[in-house]
Amino acid sequence: MPTPLLTIADCGINLGDRWLLRGADLALHAGDRLALVGRNGAGKSSLMKLLSRHGEMDEGSLWVAPGTQIAYLPQAPEIHPGMTLRAIVTAGYDADAAGRPVPTHQAEAILMRMGLDPNRMSDGLSGGEARRVSLARALYTEPDILLLDEPTNHMDLPTIEWMEDLLRQHRGALLVVSHDRAFLRNLGTGIIWLHQGKLRRRDGHFGEFDDWSEGILAEEAVVLHKMDRRIASETKWSREGISARRKRNQGRLRELASLRSERAKSGGITQRAMRMETGPAEGGGQMVLEGIDLSASVPATTSKTATTNGEATRRQLLNHFNLLVRRSDRIGIVGPNGIGKSTLVRILLGLQQPDSGRVREGFGLLHAYFDQRRETLDRTASPWTILTGGTGDTVEVAGQTKHVTAYLRDFMFDDHKMTQKVSTLSGGEQNRLLLAKLFAQSHNFLVLDEPTNDLDLETLELLQEVIADYDGTILIVSHDRDFLDRTVTALLAFEGDARVVSHAGGYSDYLERRKATQARQIARAGDQTGRKAGRKTGSKTTKGTGANKGDAKGTKAANRPVRLTFRDQHALDRLPDEIEQLAAAIATLEAAMADPTLFTTDPEKFNQAAAALATAQAKKDEKETQWLEVAERAEALASDSDAQP
Repeated sequence: MPTPLLTIADCGINLGDRWLLRGADLALHAGDRLALVGRNGAGKSSLMKLLSRHGEMDEGSLWVAPGTQIAYLPQAPEIHPGMTLRAIVTAGYDADAAGRPVPTHQAEAILMRMGLDPNRMSDGLSGGEARRVSLARALYTEPDILLLDEPTNHMDLPTIEWMEDLLRQHRGALLVVSHDRAFLRNLGTGIIWLHQGKLRRRDGHFGEFDDWSEGILAEEAVVLHKMDRRIASETKWSREGISARRKRNQGRLRELASLRSERAKSGGITQRAMRMETGPAEGGGQMVLEGIDLSASVPATTSKTATTNGEATRRQLLNHFNLLVRRSDRIGIVGPNGIGKSTLVRILLGLQQPDSGRVREGFGLLHAYFDQRRETLDRTASPWTILTGGTGDTVEVAGQTKHVTAYLRDFMFDDHKMTQKVSTLSGGEQNRLLLAKLFAQSHNFLVLDEPTNDLDLETLELLQEVIADYDGTILIVSHDRDFLDRTVTALLAFEGDARVVSHAGGYSDYLERRKATQARQIARAGDQTGRKAGRKTGSKTTKGTGANKGDAKGTKAANRPVRLTFRDQHALDRLPDEIEQLAAAIATLEAAMADPTLFTTDPEKFNQAAAALATAQAKKDEKETQWLEVAERAEALASDSDAQP
């Protein structure tokens, strides 16, 4: 076994009233790509701080191999003001051992890939932008140990996929905290589970985590059940039989006290389970809303010199876009950051006006909007006040009246945090509060803009269950591929140049279709390039050089027919019309499959259309190839005819 880069042994972190971590052992080796998972509040971020030497342990030891470099991305990074982003990323690494400047193009490339201008000053960065700068620095330094706490937060799908490829090439150790199951499946080679203050490691695919953890929980439940029965039996004995044998049975009483102490440490009874529910969709008609001929744009740049005919240039986000949303639709929206996803949502909800076009709302529309910026949360108010409006101490959820304390406990809020200011809560706590606020409202249209940021896996699973049981309409903007696959049945994909394309199914279905389309386009382009190259090669061979020139021409002329055959001429005449008819049929089928409701309302019809589309595309490719071959022969005959005296 190679020497580890880092180890902790018998590690303990104490919070005063409880041990967050105790008796924990962990070793990180070069090549490890490990997912660190656990509930919110279990201690994942505390462990990451400890490993990065930004935190301290109350017992145990930490050893780091000499010369090992560690880079750490915290959940809330602090960025020094008054510096360019390029300088922040390269600070301490902008010169080699001899003092010579190191090229900064790699830092610039990483920043630009994350949608950040390397020349921008660090003052005024948003929380998401600060995380991206901190991640860019961690990736740029190429450390021996890379510790990433929620690296996919505020990242779009193309950037996440790019980051996966980059991290797979990392030769050191990688430990990642993330709620993004697809990211962990694609990247991880093992799992570290922080549960009940202990660390459990399992090497293998992240997809095996659920079965593995559920098996451990089942075993723990059996042990706890047996312990509870023994405690109950001993307690009964202590009440009924101790008076006559007090001195003889002091040892048995001490054993009972020890059992109770051990049971308390093991959790179980005090382990709270999160609950999340929303009531049935309230009223509303079959048509939820309709976007009619929508166009929207934003300034292309903040530079005063960027003008066209005296007017500032603008970047188009939507261009004559139309959308019909029906009751029970479950639609996901995907695309790179800044491409217009949130703008579309705000326009559909009437929170922002389009440049042109209009939105028509259905009868009785009641929307509940999860804004990724959490602007609807008053940061100076408390969770208690936000849910009650400052009056009373109850909320109504799913037709039932609940005390606000019990409701907030369902969302894993400790009692002392219920009266704290929202500004003091973590990102995950603020997201849970916003969900609690939304689910206490009456609604029939649930709109979630990036709801997965800062949530742990358990909370995400509960949210998925709520969405699965919800009988209203759902619109979700998300970069979490697994979450989309589990919650939506249709996608709106922003594909650049103000182009928004509808696709049936989840994100995996969309990705497969996109890859298949790209493969066909590449193959078609390769075939055409090969034919052109073949024609050029043939032409040069025919011309020949020196004394063989005339012989080559004579041989070619002798072997080639002087005109097209009847079959070739017939194909040349009819194939363009057949290709055009197939193209029209393909367009019709694609338009039918673009209907987000087709897959859910009539899966058989959707599958028939998909099969017909594949057949039509194959026929079209075949006929295009046939036409090109005949056209080449016709072109060659015409060339020979022109060359003859």
